[in-house]
Amino acid sequence: MKEAYFPQEIEKKWQKVWEETGAFKTPDDSDRPKYYALSMFPYPSGKLHMGHVRNYTITDVIARFKKAQGYNVLHPIGWDSFGLPAENAAMKHGANPETWTDENIAYMTKQLKMLGLSYDWDREVATCKPEYYKWTQWLFLQLYKKGLAYKKEAAVNWCNDCGTVLANEQVIDGKCWRCDSVVEKKYLSQWFLKITDYADVLLEDLDKLPGWGDNVKIMQANWIGKSHGAIIKFKVKEIPGMEVPVYTTRPDTVYGITYLVVAPEYKDIEKLTTPEYREEVEAYRANARKMSEIERLSTDRTKTGVPLGTHCINPFNGEEFPLWTADYALVEYGTGAVMAVPTHDTRDFDFAKKYNLPMKVVIQNTQNPSNCENEAYTEEGILVNSGEFNGMKNTEAKKAITEKAAREGFGEFKIQYRLRDWLISRQRYWGAPIPVVYCDKCGIQPVPEDQLPVMLPKDVDFSVVGKSPITTSPTFKDTVCPVCGGHATREMDTMDTFICSSWYYLRYADARNDKECFNKDKVNHWLPVDQYVGGIEHAILHLLYSRFFTKALRDCGLLDFDEPFKNLLTQGMVLKDGSKMSKSKGNTVDPDEIFENYGADTARLFILSDSPPARDFDWSDAGVEGCYKFLNRVWRLISTNANNISLNIPEIKAGDLKKKENDDLLRFVHMSVKGITNDISNDFQFNTVISKYRELTNAIYDWQGRKPSLDDEDKLILSFAIVSLMKLMSPVAVHLTEEAWHELGGEGSIHDQAWCKWDENLAKSSSITLVVQINGKVKDKIEVDEGLSQDKMKEVALKSEKIKALTDGKTIIKTIVVPKKLVNVVVK
Repeated sequence: MKEAYFPQEIEKKWQKVWEETGAFKTPDDSDRPKYYALSMFPYPSGKLHMGHVRNYTITDVIARFKKAQGYNVLHPIGWDSFGLPAENAAMKHGANPETWTDENIAYMTKQLKMLGLSYDWDREVATCKPEYYKWTQWLFLQLYKKGLAYKKEAAVNWCNDCGTVLANEQVIDGKCWRCDSVVEKKYLSQWFLKITDYADVLLEDLDKLPGWGDNVKIMQANWIGKSHGAIIKFKVKEIPGMEVPVYTTRPDTVYGITYLVVAPEYKDIEKLTTPEYREEVEAYRANARKMSEIERLSTDRTKTGVPLGTHCINPFNGEEFPLWTADYALVEYGTGAVMAVPTHDTRDFDFAKKYNLPMKVVIQNTQNPSNCENEAYTEEGILVNSGEFNGMKNTEAKKAITEKAAREGFGEFKIQYRLRDWLISRQRYWGAPIPVVYCDKCGIQPVPEDQLPVMLPKDVDFSVVGKSPITTSPTFKDTVCPVCGGHATREMDTMDTFICSSWYYLRYADARNDKECFNKDKVNHWLPVDQYVGGIEHAILHLLYSRFFTKALRDCGLLDFDEPFKNLLTQGMVLKDGSKMSKSKGNTVDPDEIFENYGADTARLFILSDSPPARDFDWSDAGVEGCYKFLNRVWRLISTNANNISLNIPEIKAGDLKKKENDDLLRFVHMSVKGITNDISNDFQFNTVISKYRELTNAIYDWQGRKPSLDDEDKLILSFAIVSLMKLMSPVAVHLTEEAWHELGGEGSIHDQAWCKWDENLAKSSSITLVVQINGKVKDKIEVDEGLSQDKMKEVALKSEKIKALTDGKTIIKTIVVPKKLVNVVVK
């Protein structure tokens, strides 16, 4: 065995062997229990970054650990390969997005293999390949048949820079999630998925996910945003037969309405605007379209609005009040209309003061009445000026007033959700074509399943601006109606790429099936994913959509489980100099350079060493160097002792070893096995695992330093300690341990060896006699574990009945602890 550690040589050797032998191929049939470990698959942007390295290393260590524990582990990889960056690169450089994507996948595949990840590459998927998006289209058709996919005209989020529509979840603080441009509103005919049909179950089933962090579950619950209220319909005085419905959680204030606001994008706003106000209203609406949602809702911003010239009638008391449009009303929330009660809502109060609109108090604090001249009263109270409901508590009046509205036909109880149906149409090229056609005679028709996939056209012009390159294809648009055989046109939009990532984890269970999306028995066997690892930034978008897809496909009869991911680990970011790594800050670290200079095992060890995986990780060049030196130290420990190490180690029980130092090392190994196993099992505390690697390595070196020569018992405990260290380190230092295993004569792979077990009786330090003194004189002797900390030694000494009796009534000045020997209590 070579004395020097050459990671680049070792790593290339074993990566080649593993690939040629299919070392990590996962059988579907096995007597072992299944375990499905999955990282969120990457977008093939060109090169791995250190965030990727951390994510994939975490999951790889979990997968290897579970395999060693006796599980049949599924650990696949693939590519979330549709999307805007490829298309934008094509437009910028004149390259085909398919070529750009394939080249990036090839390079990143090489990097992933260099990292030594235990992927079953036979299950690799790429969402941009026809053999994958055929089934994405097929799933769309199943949702369409189920009534969960539909097309309608709606106000949509439009990003001018990307030239496409965005789902609500893709608008962050009023800006595009990808390019950070301000998002506008447009009315377009678009395809939606009815995720709102699943709002209740998506909310309720969060309780079925104890393996998810509360932070993610709270984010999803808030996004779904369930509230209880009422719909009340207000007739428009000037337009017979027209009503403006309003959703409110405060029906108790309905007698205090003095004006009503509709959003600038409200569907009937033009009908509600009288001629003399039309020019002013149109100018206001145009300005509102330029503002982000976050700006419109900001509590710091002065609210603005203009009257429409029409009026509504309060069905409870017949009072008339004016209709306005104001940018603080959003068409996505409620009905797009808001009833305004200035005396009991701060925003309405400020608006009414600004525009000199009337106010009417309808809830009063009987102990401290207010006329609401200076501020709105927003606390609980008793109803006044509210007709038959006067004197009623406002909390009780909510129900009573809604009951009256329902009884008389102008209202109803309503549960409302913040969640909106998922807008999936995208005016882009690089996505899965939506498999429908339009026939003048037969209307919207799904493409027959035997004609899937609807392929992306190749004859397109990527240089066009402001529209999808698909529209430039001379061959794509025109087709034949599958019903009447007449002329039809294809849908020109593609699907949101989040559709592709909402089911990829299912495809891994049966990735090479060309007859069906996946075999139901296989997907029911492997799913749900036992451990999912990815970034917190996907808490709403990807995770919510995947949960919806799973439930929808269950209802389509395609699978039998409710949730896709049993346990979720959201890993922290990789920082450098306290900031997120980014090219613009010039603080990125190229994984290739780390692999080349230090080896992949060093990268794996370091990326796990600094902090728990859920927390942010601060990169340190000195830390990398330290991990490299540690692996060299481990290698030297093995190589210099190679002639004394046997892999055929008999079971060593308590009392088998005659020498105390050998028994101490035996116990330390068992303690290390227990500690490392528990640290991985309990929240994947890999940073403390790596600390225990160092401690065990130091313990073996310390033991060896006291051994000028070795007898048979020494060789036995040395073999046990070093082989245990190798097995414990094998999920992290995957190449070093594999090479050492074979150099020592091991058969097969170290990664096929069973995980180390510990003996509870041996996973304790040997005992010592703790001497307890008072003012330097021995007063007690107590048997304790040798590994007891100084604080624990002090605690045990002071709890001794003899010591308590002798110090009673005296003042303890200080307590002196000599580790592993004595405690001296100084009193006066």
